[in-house]
Amino acid sequence: MSITRRSLFMSLPVLALVRPAYAERIPLGEISRYFNGFSTAEGEFTQINPDGSLSTGRIYIRRPGRVRFEYDPPEDSLVMAGGGQVAIFDARSNQGPSQYPLRRTPLNLILERNVDFGNRRMVVGHTDDGTTTTVIAQDPENPQYGSIRLVFSANPTELRQWVIRDDTGAETTVILGNMRFGGDLSAGLFNITAEVNKRER
Repeated sequence: MSITRRSLFMSLPVLALVRPAYAERIPLGEISRYFNGFSTAEGEFTQINPDGSLSTGRIYIRRPGRVRFEYDPPEDSLVMAGGGQVAIFDARSNQGPSQYPLRRTPLNLILERNVDFGNRRMVVGHTDDGTTTTVIAQDPENPQYGSIRLVFSANPTELRQWVIRDDTGAETTVILGNMRFGGDLSAGLFNITAEVNKRER
């Protein structure tokens, strides 16, 4: 399996009339509330792979602990997390999926039942550029698992993209688009065993 798929888990108030709009840094508590404020979400994504190539597809999130990336043709690959595991299905392979624990991936930090950026010592960067707020987080007990860089816009707080830096140093960027929250997403979307059985028929 290529590092591209693995690294997916392991990339405005106005101050004065004569100055451009400026967004204050979004507090960590507000960012925690953003994640804890929804249980399901779905939308489109564009992925910038470590080699600079682009992939597109659809993402489904069901917190806690579940996410599904369906890649558009010609890739037709699938990455999903459920039951504490990440599974990577390569459409070009006749073998079963590659699997590894979700806890070993930086994406686990935003899929937890209770996201708390303030109290887990996991934030290693919190900046703004006047338009967006960026938070860099990692597992404080296991920094070798990599990090996730989250980029937010304000008013209202919205996650625009993340960058996963995996344990090899490779970076994968996921840009989110047209996200819808609160829909009814079947648990079957995130059932790795069911997906394996379906593909073996």
